[in-house]
Amino acid sequence: MIRILFLSFQGGNRSQMAHGFAGKLVDPKEVLIVNAGMTSRGPDPLTIQVMAEVGIDISNQPKRALSELDSTAFDLVIALSEQAQIDCSLLPGTPAMIRWDIADPIISNDVNGVQKHNEEEILTQLRQTRDEIQQRVEEFFRGGYLPATITLKHNSEMILDHFTDGIIAHDINRRITWFNRSAEQITGYDRRDVIGRKCDDIFNGGFCGDKCSFCEGVPNFDKINYPLKITTKDGHTRQVEMTVVALRDDKKIFQGVLASFHDVTEVTQLRRKLKDIQSFHGIIGADENMQMIYELITDLSGSDCPVLVQGESGTGKELIAGAIHGEGSRSGRPFVTVNCGALPEGILESELFGHVRGAFTGAVRDKKGRFELADRGTLFLDEVGELSPKIQVKLLRVLQEHSFSRVGDEKDIKVDVRVISATNRDLREMVSKGSFREDLFYRICVVPINLPPLRERRNDIPLLVSHFVERFSKDLNRSIDGVSSDVMHCMIDYRWPGNIRELQNAIQYAFVKCKTSIIQLEHLPPELLSFAGQDRPVSYRRRGKLDSAQVEQALAQAKGNKVKAAKILNVGRATLYRFLKEYGRD
Repeated sequence: MIRILFLSFQGGNRSQMAHGFAGKLVDPKEVLIVNAGMTSRGPDPLTIQVMAEVGIDISNQPKRALSELDSTAFDLVIALSEQAQIDCSLLPGTPAMIRWDIADPIISNDVNGVQKHNEEEILTQLRQTRDEIQQRVEEFFRGGYLPATITLKHNSEMILDHFTDGIIAHDINRRITWFNRSAEQITGYDRRDVIGRKCDDIFNGGFCGDKCSFCEGVPNFDKINYPLKITTKDGHTRQVEMTVVALRDDKKIFQGVLASFHDVTEVTQLRRKLKDIQSFHGIIGADENMQMIYELITDLSGSDCPVLVQGESGTGKELIAGAIHGEGSRSGRPFVTVNCGALPEGILESELFGHVRGAFTGAVRDKKGRFELADRGTLFLDEVGELSPKIQVKLLRVLQEHSFSRVGDEKDIKVDVRVISATNRDLREMVSKGSFREDLFYRICVVPINLPPLRERRNDIPLLVSHFVERFSKDLNRSIDGVSSDVMHCMIDYRWPGNIRELQNAIQYAFVKCKTSIIQLEHLPPELLSFAGQDRPVSYRRRGKLDSAQVEQALAQAKGNKVKAAKILNVGRATLYRFLKEYGRD
């Protein structure tokens, strides 16, 4: 059955006339005719009168407003004015729409409650409107326009339905109007359970989570792309690449979005197995140790267990915490950070747990703490080893009971927070010395992640240098193409006590000094310049077998000391001894 909606602006005079004429021309078993206005109002008595003159009674037609109808249930909308077309947005999955601009004498006669014409003049105008509507309806149903319009709509939808990419369309209220077959296959949701409902009602946190294109107002983009992690109906996590296009009418008024997405889960997993991931949630690195960390972070996506990220200062612990949050089921929720080593105990307690008015001098109002702000999301505790014994006790209670009280208050507040901690200190040693609670250590260190320092992942230095050069070129609007081979050798050999943060600062410093397209040695910071001027040993990051030339060079640099030579080669002593024995050098 074909379903057609005649739509008027404000009252339903014109749509009820059209309904009356169409009802005489179609078989009700094949075509369902419905009429509506923007408000629920019955036909005017004068409209009933002029329709009765041609033998059609519209006095008993139901009063309907567009808001009472599901527009996606229709195959075609015939808007009888420009404003009716604007108010019923046209999106994929919504009805096809055509517009007849026909005046309504009843509405145009009533301007701010003042009547412009007498009854006879209105009747004359109504008869003209009636005759125009009758002509339009007869041409439409008898002239072949109806089947052509319906066929065009169905062909367009068939094309969308056969895309290999998932397609979702929704209006400005996030109500889904189109959900193609590939979207069903990727998400596991049946379109019959999705179309007509709000995105948030179907997908926990919305399909896009915290990456929603217009959660905070009308977007100003035309097209954007971003990666996204979604949860399917059966609870599995899928990685997709999303493209979102803003849909606007002919007056450039925003009407909704059309999103296409394709599943890259298997490709991502394959690349990870092949150790071919060079960037992961903003973390740059293809080193073997980093690949193992990426895999562990992915494994953590199905769990909310506490994680302790350990590593030297500047290794990127907060990026790792952000990646864990982004990969998990809470990715659409808040990610709140606090540096436990940057604040005195009293201020840190208020920052973590909040306070009530009058709790201490300066507490002029109630304040939420970071735990409340992170409810249903993730709290990242950086430099957790700096916590005082008092804060350690309160933190332990939150982790055990999922509740706490604000400073100066006795009322318990329940929260659902995942805690990720980070430190550059040896917490196990602190536990043995009694400066860190053992029970708290085992609460926060369910899964440890040990970030290697930059000197142990030297193969990533060219990647990082390239990344920072590209980033600063864009941020500072500079045309710098890269670094010289001498600079790259220097950076690979340098020990980087400040790790990636120091490398980033070194590149930024060089951008200030460099006036050419290539960064040279003289553009480096003083500590690297000093290092570059030394007769420095060359260290090696081994991925394959040792070779004689490297061993000879390392032994020469170590003056025959095999232990030092093994360190230079970055291999175990046993490995070097076996090599020397095999080649008769022991």
